[in-house]
Amino acid sequence: MSTSSAPLPRYVRLVSHAGSRFRLWWLDKLLRVAVKRAFRHDAEIEFLRHRQIGLDLKLTRVDPEMQAQALECNGVAAEWISVPESRNEKVIFYIHGGAWMFKFPRLHHAMVASWCRRIRARALMVDYRLAPEFRFPSGVEDVWAAWRWLMAQGIPARDVIIAGDSAGGNLTLVLLQRIRAAGQPMPACAVMLSPFVDFTLSSPSMVINEKSDPMFTTSAMVGLRHHYIAPEDMLSPDASPLFGNFTGLPPLFFQSSASEMLRDDSLRAAERADAAGVSVEVELWANVPHVFQGLQVLSHGKAALERIADFVARHADWDRPDPQLPLQQAESTVPIDVGATVPAARTDQFLRTTMLPIE
Repeated sequence: MSTSSAPLPRYVRLVSHAGSRFRLWWLDKLLRVAVKRAFRHDAEIEFLRHRQIGLDLKLTRVDPEMQAQALECNGVAAEWISVPESRNEKVIFYIHGGAWMFKFPRLHHAMVASWCRRIRARALMVDYRLAPEFRFPSGVEDVWAAWRWLMAQGIPARDVIIAGDSAGGNLTLVLLQRIRAAGQPMPACAVMLSPFVDFTLSSPSMVINEKSDPMFTTSAMVGLRHHYIAPEDMLSPDASPLFGNFTGLPPLFFQSSASEMLRDDSLRAAERADAAGVSVEVELWANVPHVFQGLQVLSHGKAALERIADFVARHADWDRPDPQLPLQQAESTVPIDVGATVPAARTDQFLRTTMLPIE
C-alpha cells in the first residue's frame, strides 16, 4: 500500500453512495465553520464542549422507542440501549468517540439504537472518563473494567460484538488486544468507524487529506493530543493499538471516509491485522465526513449500516436457527465481494474518480 501503482489489498472496497448530494454540500460548509474553524491547537476544551453540545442538539433526533437504562459496570458508568426489536441475549458493546474529551449523547444514542434495531440486539454503551480531567490510561481501564463486568454476567463472548467510532474505535482495538493477552474468549467480531489508532500521527492521509477533511487539521491534532496523553506514552499499544499484537483477533470491519485525515489509520491497522492472519474488511466511502454513519441528515448512514449488519450476520452467526428449536426461515444476506483489486488508495485522483457504486 505504499506506492500508487500497487493494487489495493483484496480486503479493501471503495464505496460511492449517490444520495444526499445537496445535504453533503451543505454539511461540508457547516462542519468547516462550526468544527474545523473552532478545532484549533490552542482551543479551550470547555469552549469546544459547548460547541459540540450545540451541534449534537441541532443535528440529531433520538428514536422515541429507544430505552436507555443507566448502570454501573465495576464502578464504570454505562447505559443499556434497547429498542423493541432487541434480543437481550445478543449484545453490542459500544464505545463512543469524541477525541477522548467529548460526548455526543444524542448522536450516539440515535446511531446505536439504529444498530440495535437492525441487528436485533441490545447495546451496552460505556461512559468512560474523559480527558483532560482523566488522562490516559483512565479510558482504557474503564473500558476493560466494563468488559469484565459484562463477561461476569454470564453472556457468552460469542454473543457479543465490540464496536466504536473514532476514539472509541481506538479503544475497541485496545480492548481486543487486552482480551487476547489475557487469554479470554473473543467476541464474535468487531466494527470500527474511522478509528484513531496512532498517536504519532504518522499516516500519510494526515497530510494528504488535510484540505479535503471538513473537520480536522494537523495542527489541531498535534496541539490537542497532550490533553489526553504524554509524549512518552504515545507508542504504548494501549494508546496506539496500531503497534500492538493483532494475532488471534476476531474478524474486523473498518469503515472510513476516503477523504478524511484518519483514512490511512484504518488501512494501516487492517494491513497489520491481515498480516497476522485475521479476517479483515475495509470500506472507504467517497466524499463523506468523519463518522458519517452518525449524521442523520445523510442517507449514507443507513446504507453503511446495511454493510455493517451484513458483516455481523456473516461472522456473528446470530441468526442461525438453534438445532434444538423449531426451524424458522432466516433472513438472507448477500456477502460483500472484497476480492477485486484496484489502484492504491494513496492516489487521490483515483479516489475521486473510480468508486464502486453501492447497491
